[in-house]
Amino acid sequence: MELFFLFLLVVLMAGALGSGYPVAFALPGSAIISVGLAALTGWLLTGSPDAYFIQGGPSEWLSAGVTNFRGVYWEVERDTLIAIPLFVFMGIMLQRSRIAEDLLVTMAQLFGPVRGGLGMSVVFVGALLAATTGIVGATVVAMGLISLPAMLRNNYSHPLATGTIAASGTLGQIIPPSIVLIILADQLASATDQASTARKALYKASTGELSMPSAFDVTSTSAGEMFLGALLPGLVLVGVYIVFIAIFAFLKPEVAPAIPFKGKYDARFAGRVAMALVPPLALIFIVLGSIIMGIATVNQAGAIGAAGAMIMGGYRLREGHHRAFWPAILAFLSVAVIITTTQVHPINIKNVVTTSDVTWLVIAVFAVIGLLIALTWSGIRAYRIDDTLRGVMIETAKTTSLVFIILLGAAMLTAAFRGFGGEELVKDFLTGLPGGFWGQFVIVMAVIFVLGFFLDFIEIAVVVVPIVAPILLADPSANVTAVWLGVMIGLNIQTSFLTPPFGFALFYLRGVAPAAVKTISMYKGVIAFIIMQLLALVVVAYNPRLVNYLPTRLSLTGETAPPPINPKLQHCIEQYVFNQYTLRGTEIRSAIAQARSLELNTLPKKFQKSLKTSFEDASKTFALRDDIDKTVVAIDAATPAYRPLHTQVRRIEAAILRLKTSQKDLQTDLRQLTGADAPERKVEMETRLKYLKSKQEALEASIPSEWAERHKTYSVLLKTETKARAVYRRTVDGAYEPVQTVTEIIAAADQLAKFASKIEGVREIINTQDITSAAEHIAALLPEIGAVPGARDVRSKLSKVRRALRGRAPDKAKALTLLDTAIKTYQEELAWRRSAAGTTLGGLQTYEQAIRGTIGLRKQSKLPAAQAVDVAACLANHRDISLHF
Repeated sequence: MELFFLFLLVVLMAGALGSGYPVAFALPGSAIISVGLAALTGWLLTGSPDAYFIQGGPSEWLSAGVTNFRGVYWEVERDTLIAIPLFVFMGIMLQRSRIAEDLLVTMAQLFGPVRGGLGMSVVFVGALLAATTGIVGATVVAMGLISLPAMLRNNYSHPLATGTIAASGTLGQIIPPSIVLIILADQLASATDQASTARKALYKASTGELSMPSAFDVTSTSAGEMFLGALLPGLVLVGVYIVFIAIFAFLKPEVAPAIPFKGKYDARFAGRVAMALVPPLALIFIVLGSIIMGIATVNQAGAIGAAGAMIMGGYRLREGHHRAFWPAILAFLSVAVIITTTQVHPINIKNVVTTSDVTWLVIAVFAVIGLLIALTWSGIRAYRIDDTLRGVMIETAKTTSLVFIILLGAAMLTAAFRGFGGEELVKDFLTGLPGGFWGQFVIVMAVIFVLGFFLDFIEIAVVVVPIVAPILLADPSANVTAVWLGVMIGLNIQTSFLTPPFGFALFYLRGVAPAAVKTISMYKGVIAFIIMQLLALVVVAYNPRLVNYLPTRLSLTGETAPPPINPKLQHCIEQYVFNQYTLRGTEIRSAIAQARSLELNTLPKKFQKSLKTSFEDASKTFALRDDIDKTVVAIDAATPAYRPLHTQVRRIEAAILRLKTSQKDLQTDLRQLTGADAPERKVEMETRLKYLKSKQEALEASIPSEWAERHKTYSVLLKTETKARAVYRRTVDGAYEPVQTVTEIIAAADQLAKFASKIEGVREIINTQDITSAAEHIAALLPEIGAVPGARDVRSKLSKVRRALRGRAPDKAKALTLLDTAIKTYQEELAWRRSAAGTTLGGLQTYEQAIRGTIGLRKQSKLPAAQAVDVAACLANHRDISLHF
């Protein structure tokens, strides 16, 4: 019965969508009807409304719906969706204020005299519109209304003209900041959590270990990372389109003739080009640049874009008036003052102390007021002129409401789909396909491609992605990142929007194209662009670095970059370091030898011992690297013969696990049987149990007899490698940390010397002032001394002096005695540091710099830029980790 209600759910959804019923109500309506009928049928036939649900029941479904509703509207952590109305507002404002139209006309005049120049202008402007609106329908319609008549008037081939416009319009799916990417990031974040749980369960079941190494966990994503991941594929696609049009026009001049410009290419024309091109480009660069450089989050960047679009709309709507640019100039000057102020004198409103602080704060306040005036001024213009602002706000509200209602409806539908066991069916189907991950991936992409004929990107992102993404992300054989999967889905949806006869972009263009343009011409025109997009899909699939490199590099070089000791980075860091050992081995060995000859007698015994041990550890690193290489060679030699067996057995074990789960569910249903037909149903269930048990036994018997021995042998190899790497990491940490510590301590000699008078002055304060004042003076001194590297002993002794002055019975004499001890310790510390600064420090610093990027790389607070480039390139590739499971 569960399958019946699952089928009913799908049929109701397909029927509602096919009949033209609004998607926002078709999705939740299908779920409500199906769940209601299943609960009613279960209550009437068995007395339990949960009877025909695989997971939970109607109460759990309702609870899941409430949870998703809260997740969309109330969860502070889930704030990605806030960016949607901001970017929608930005795009619609730029369109309604005719900035996009100016841009297209100007670019056409600039490139028109070149063969295919008008078509190339359409692609270029389409990319800019995509970067501002992210809405396919709006972009295609705008391009069709503005550019198609011009292309037809100038004898452009109908297929080329319509194909170029349709393909350029779909760039909004993939070029950031795209609404598609924001929604995909939101859905993939949840899918990543599910995939991580599934992978940990798989690791536990496969190895028996309770915890999985964090290096094997699923890599999550965010809207900012999705933007970065899609940027390069999107720009490459734009470049390919332009090159195709240029070559096609060169080979067949008659299909894309040059259009002579009747005006003059003078300074006035250059100014018009600059005014049309620079502001929208600057806005896009500011929005994306603020995200890429880590200055702003996606939501903050969306607010910047919305404000910038308002300013631009304010002067464009007032074009021709002598005061048209006043709000824009005021905004520009205000922003310039704010940036200058923050750079010259960082402002903290909670810590305004000096007159300079007050002055800069006042300047910043006036600059902010100026910016607010400019925004208000531009908003008033947009409101008064053609009621533009009201129209933009209404369209933004409509689009945003549509997105959020569909999100909630899709969550209800997905919860019902899971409740009827649909997710398990999909998982069983995909995991049972031949070809492993790539077999599953091809099927999923084919389904999404077909669904793109009938569903908008929002429905696909919120209905299909939550079901299939956890399955694909959990697979350790491909170990793909969520960013890569999201970009691949975005590219796929973009392609399906172009594909005849159902492509959405074709319908949008057909609605605004003149009757002279035949539909068949549109179909012909998009074929070349579909081929290019399919090739882009293949290229990105087999070269994930195109997507993963930028997000990975920015994460390694940003303010919140993980330290090099992070477990996820170790594989690639060691690959880089081992390569450096090969290239710079002689130099590093020489540095170690010179360090071992350093004069260490001026150092305290404990530092002498730790440094000598560290030099010994540094000498061992090359041998330990060789040990790791030997284990890797052994694993590589054993893998080709072992992998097929491992894959075969793990598939069998997965099937056995599914059978065990089915048996457990059946046994639960058997215990809960009620009703008049219970005896007959009991017989059916027991027969089904016997069948499942016999099938399980057959599968267990099909496991090759040599599996246990070969698996044990291979596991020993993996454990040997893991142990060798652990020994290497402990050794290099021990080789670098003492050098780093001692170097910092010696270099801080001058910093410690500054406290001489303060420490000596404590005696006078104790003798001449009250005890409370002396204790307070020492209390203020302790954190300052504690900040000096290696001054812990001095701080500890002074702390004892303070304790002697506190309490119910302060002891002045004891405090003075302890102070003498503290001063003596301070003088000894200062003496050996100054001595070592002249004899040892230079050699230690030279040695530390020589090994910092190799032996000492793990102990740095952040990867240096040079190393981050190589490590990011390594991490951008997907690494097969399935043999560890």
